[in-house]
Amino acid sequence: MDHLNGKTPDTVTTTETRASSPRTSTPGLVDTNGNNPALSSEDATIVDEIEESKKGRFAYFKTRNFYIVLALGQVLALSLTASNTFSTLLVNEGTSIPAFQNFFNYVLLNIIYTSYTLYKYGFKKYIRVILKDDVILSFLDVEGNYFTVLAYRYTTILSAQLINFWAIVLVVLISFLFLHVRYHPSQIVGILICVGGMGILLGSDHITGATNYGSVSRGNQLKGDLFALLGATFYGMSNVTEEFLVSKRPLYEIVGQMGFWGMVISGAQAGIFDRDSFRTATWNGPVGGYLVGFTLCLSLFYTITPVLFRMASAAFFNISLLTSNFWGVVIGVRVFGLRVHWMYPLAFVCIIGGLLVYFVGKRVLGEARKPWLGKNQERGVSGVGTARREAERAATADATLAV
Repeated sequence: MDHLNGKTPDTVTTTETRASSPRTSTPGLVDTNGNNPALSSEDATIVDEIEESKKGRFAYFKTRNFYIVLALGQVLALSLTASNTFSTLLVNEGTSIPAFQNFFNYVLLNIIYTSYTLYKYGFKKYIRVILKDDVILSFLDVEGNYFTVLAYRYTTILSAQLINFWAIVLVVLISFLFLHVRYHPSQIVGILICVGGMGILLGSDHITGATNYGSVSRGNQLKGDLFALLGATFYGMSNVTEEFLVSKRPLYEIVGQMGFWGMVISGAQAGIFDRDSFRTATWNGPVGGYLVGFTLCLSLFYTITPVLFRMASAAFFNISLLTSNFWGVVIGVRVFGLRVHWMYPLAFVCIIGGLLVYFVGKRVLGEARKPWLGKNQERGVSGVGTARREAERAATADATLAV
């Protein structure tokens, strides 16, 4: 895969917003490699200047982006919880068609983002985009969804959730080995604190019996655990791949391709594996409403996720989602009549504390500065949430003051 060999994709020449280049004679000038000459790694150190603008171990806490990243993580956790709630409501109505449910999400993403990509690129250039390796990202994402849902049919919720921790471990390992991400000790401690908070949640569920839904045979338990492990592996790989791609290319292109190929792959899986479930499913007004709610919540999730990948990382994304169990109980109190165990608020505070510790010692740009994009992020795209856009804004401000 060219991306992992350090080659810059051709589409990097298309930026989401062309920023001006005050250190060149022509504003907005971008060379044939998609690089802004004002941000060349051999020349200026604009990004370093930004990083040094605030001092101390809590420098990142003094920036607006820190609070945006924290809020986005919880919006994603709530979106995921809402989509899971709609799935539960569908099951309660007698409709369990996981691949078919996800198909609608990919269709909506395809309609929105592929249409915009066609508008920006034109048909000929869009055909070249389709032929790139985005299908790999879509395959990993679809299969992660599929095997995780499949795991819950055979194993206990407690077992599946514990195995899902493997996604966090895998994200850290892949980022370290292939993307050359180096984690600060406080980040490792933050991750461990978040995992500890999730452990409190799972312990609470086990004590109250919330994870016990009938007996599971030993054979099915093993099968379900393997499916959960496979789903977590696909999720971890897709998260890191998406973080890499959205740092180099426009969001609308990546999300549009996820929608296009996801629609094809999930549609094929639904046609193969969901035919019997489709025939026996209940179809009425509430089911239609739940499907719409599920699709809208999941589409919002897929829209915000790449922004968080740019501003933070796949690792932070995964630990942020650990609060979804807490939000699930909050929603369940109203929708399903659940009761909140005293350990749940404690676990939530623990996870949020871990998210804060994760950023202790980070400088002004936090994790937005990606090591694979060059010293001044010159190999990345200039778009929403990127460090390159921050650098170009700083360069523009410097040029204005100089004039």
